[in-house]
Amino acid sequence: MQTQKMVNRAAQGFILLSALALLSVSVMAFFNPQSVMDLVHVQLQNTDAFSSIRGVYGGVGLTLFISLIYLMITDVNKGLAFLSLLWGFYALSRTITVFVEGALGDFGQQWLVTESVFFVIALALLRANTRAKAVFAT
Repeated sequence: MQTQKMVNRAAQGFILLSALALLSVSVMAFFNPQSVMDLVHVQLQNTDAFSSIRGVYGGVGLTLFISLIYLMITDVNKGLAFLSLLWGFYALSRTITVFVEGALGDFGQQWLVTESVFFVIALALLRANTRAKAVFAT
């Protein structure tokens, strides 16, 4: 019982950390889309570009944040499964870039490592949480 609570709390903490990370970029994009693109040294040139960054990083990011908070409260395993997909596909996308366009810069390398680690953490917590619940249920 105690192990199950600890694993569940760790899982909720990881979901919250991920949600807050996404929220920080989302807020940045809503208030200053150029600040998001400055991270990768891209200059936004027109209102459609500003709108797109505000929508994708701001709007979608806020949707992800709200969804993760909901899942953290209602179904931790679904939240972890969702995060394993999210972080895993982010990492896969950067890996594809390496093979198609070439080596990543410092920013891309840092995030490839971060997203890969978060993917592994999400999978490990999902497995541990599933096992802890199964042990408690028997």
